[in-house]
Amino acid sequence: MKRIFEVQPWNVSTHEFKPEDKRLQESMTSLGNGYMGMRGFFDEDYSGDSLPGIYIGGVWYPDKTRVGWWKNGYPKYFGKVINAVNFIKMNFMINGSKLDLANDEFTDFDLDLNLKNGVLVRSFVVTKGAAKVQFNFERFLSVAQKELSVQKVDIKNLSDAEVKIEVISALDSNVKNEDANYDEHFWEVRHIDEDSLVAETKANDFGTPRFTSGMQAGYVTSLEKTDENVGDTETSITFSGKLNKDEVATIEKRVIVVTSRDYDSQDELISAMNDLSAKISSQSYDELLTAHENIWAERWEQSDVKIEGDTEAQQGMRFNLFGLFTTYYGDDARLNIGPKGFTGEKYGGATYWDTEAFAVPVYLGITKPEVTRNLLMYRYKQLDGAYINAQEQGLKGALFPMVTFNGIECHNEWEITFEEIHRNGDIAFAIYNYTRYTGDKSYVLNEGSKVLTEISRFWADRVHFSKRNNQYMIHGVTGPDEYENNVDNNWNTNYLAQWTLKYTLEILKEVSADQAKALNVSDEEKAKWQDIIDKMYLPYDKDLDIFVQHDGFLDKDLEPVSAIPKDQLPINQHWSWDKILRSPYIKQGDVLQVMYDFIDEFTPEQKKHNFDFYEPMTVHESSLSAAIHSVMAADLHYEKKAVEFYERTARLDLDNYNNDTVDGLHITSMTGGWIAMVQGFAGMRVHNDTLSYKPFLPKKWDSYSFRQVFRGRVIEVSVDKQGSHFELISGDPLDILVDGKPTTLDSLQTN
Repeated sequence: MKRIFEVQPWNVSTHEFKPEDKRLQESMTSLGNGYMGMRGFFDEDYSGDSLPGIYIGGVWYPDKTRVGWWKNGYPKYFGKVINAVNFIKMNFMINGSKLDLANDEFTDFDLDLNLKNGVLVRSFVVTKGAAKVQFNFERFLSVAQKELSVQKVDIKNLSDAEVKIEVISALDSNVKNEDANYDEHFWEVRHIDEDSLVAETKANDFGTPRFTSGMQAGYVTSLEKTDENVGDTETSITFSGKLNKDEVATIEKRVIVVTSRDYDSQDELISAMNDLSAKISSQSYDELLTAHENIWAERWEQSDVKIEGDTEAQQGMRFNLFGLFTTYYGDDARLNIGPKGFTGEKYGGATYWDTEAFAVPVYLGITKPEVTRNLLMYRYKQLDGAYINAQEQGLKGALFPMVTFNGIECHNEWEITFEEIHRNGDIAFAIYNYTRYTGDKSYVLNEGSKVLTEISRFWADRVHFSKRNNQYMIHGVTGPDEYENNVDNNWNTNYLAQWTLKYTLEILKEVSADQAKALNVSDEEKAKWQDIIDKMYLPYDKDLDIFVQHDGFLDKDLEPVSAIPKDQLPINQHWSWDKILRSPYIKQGDVLQVMYDFIDEFTPEQKKHNFDFYEPMTVHESSLSAAIHSVMAADLHYEKKAVEFYERTARLDLDNYNNDTVDGLHITSMTGGWIAMVQGFAGMRVHNDTLSYKPFLPKKWDSYSFRQVFRGRVIEVSVDKQGSHFELISGDPLDILVDGKPTTLDSLQTN
């Protein structure tokens, strides 16, 4: 665990600059507005170790993955988000010498990310020869105007003599991804002049789209424009001035960013870029900032979680919600939530099953239902790609991808790509989760019924019947625990397959006659699905009274994680893959993941026996693991463990628990703090259309409170040492259960 920022309720701040931690700083101070985002790298060039990165939602490239041992059915490429044109680039000359904090002498360093308003601030005082100059930087990506990036730099001369300042502001397409094959550059310039640049992704071999991206910069400055330089890959403007002692120069850089995702031609794109630039040119910095801050205030008003008595827990919660909001707020149904969001290149920026299993529950609770519905529509609109994925395996129905931008599988690890098929069940569960939480059946009875039907057709073809056992089985899979590959009868996968078939049959009874006709599910198909439901093999050990993770798991040398020497943890950074696969150690919840999903469907004894057996062997080396275990522990009244797992999920990146935050933040696991709090400590459930709570207050906290959106209401839940309190902020009265007792929520209720 490494902590490089101060613990504050609303800020991520430090007064130290350590070059060895720069990538961590960049990850943790990332910005985004759902449309685009960037790591917290410096505006100016930095010659030391750094991972500059700017990413635009939905803009990606198919990376080459073909290898000599290619097999039929392998994905043809690995899709990846690409580093966009560097539009924030600003270099500074002090008396003709270039600013570079990797080499310069500087003091009074401050770096602060304000979670309340999404503004990144940096300042320092640099000494170059006789010159002593103070720099103050501000940066934000507007949530009021999604195409807008704003930078403001104040430069103050602290030396006795006059200082010459030059600012060279650029739009630079000469960028690449650090993890790209063959050291590739992805952008080809199509238009360039002194203040704008339009670039197109280079051609690819896979028929995937080429994207065009345009940037136009405008400036407000007290300095004089002294030079322009239009090159092949970069355009720049130089501003210059002389500062007397204590004199301040200011430069604002406003960049409009547009892409071919929204415009059909380059001419349309350039015209839109010009119109947007003209629109914001008439507004002051304060006006642009205020519009941005007002929307952030609205978001926090609805979703803030307050924790008294534990500032570390409070900071972790808000940092995670900030990370989610900067990545996705449901404004564009074409987009989804990448595991790293806009904060790094790892995982390719694509969509994983994390969205349905972890993001959907949170967005249901903190945003309007349309946000989650857009996530469901994202999958529906990619059904054509899911058909192709199934056909590649010679199977019927739809196999939704493990990793994708367009519905086509684009991940190159076989054991993940076409064995981790539980994601089909997770997508079905998300439809069910949305429906039971919102009470809105319009999706499940229309688009959702199509998704469920095609997933069910896949499951019915993917299972096989064991005559010897008179049961249906699923061989050759990988469950959520990726430390077990190519196993037979993963309990999680088998359970979800059985449940999906059952749920689909229930929904088919409710769809309209026209929809039933369109789905064309025959009586023969329904009978086959019911037979699979009745005869699905679910591994179980009677002596231990546990669901067995997969065939053969109990034959391993079963030892707890406590048996591993501390200097060999995390095992994924110390052990060979072969050793990991042969071990009993679990990356994340597998059996427990399904028990969390259907937490009311299992007895207290079942939950206890399975948690007590599996958790001691779980290394939690997936960022998704801690939240699930926190909820399960809370349900079992294991308060110490519940709090321990909450702290791990809430501060996973802030404390760099898994020693991998340098690659970017774990955006989809930033849902974990809210899940652990609301479903764990507050015991929130929706069962049989009734909202219920079983709250408790961790001993180390004084209180906590949160607001929750539910079926047209906004509810505020507060828990302190005196008990729990429920207030209906807006909407019609609602009957709820608190500790099993019915109460009508029409104002403030105290228990």
